[in-house]
Amino acid sequence: MAAPDLRQGAVFVYPYLWRWQSERGETAGRKERPVCVALPLVRDGMTHLFLLAITGTLPGADRIALEIPEIEKRRAGLKEWRRGWVILDECNYDIAERSFHFAPDTPSLGRFSEAFTGQIKTAMRAAIAGGALRRIDRAD
Repeated sequence: MAAPDLRQGAVFVYPYLWRWQSERGETAGRKERPVCVALPLVRDGMTHLFLLAITGTLPGADRIALEIPEIEKRRAGLKEWRRGWVILDECNYDIAERSFHFAPDTPSLGRFSEAFTGQIKTAMRAAIAGGALRRIDRAD
């Protein structure tokens, strides 16, 4: 079985835990949804993942999000979606090798281009600099 693609920009399905769910004391995502690997860091043989949610619902005006262009939806395996956004003001943090939420045989749906991944990185950096990015720790 092939290892999942954990490179920056890779898209796969994951039980994402929204910030509002975490704040209510929930510890498990209610449903699996597409996520994008925003930042994979390998330290001490472990792959630390910062995962951004992808949604087909128009984010509220109070959210920071990047709309996914049509070509990028196809690259990411989301071609059936009419519209889609990468949410940039929160992320799930997990460690692939010891995760209770990430299966080692998780197939990738696709991968965003380097150019679009660069846009995600730039927008994410701005969210971090502005104190808007909140991390939900799933590695416990």
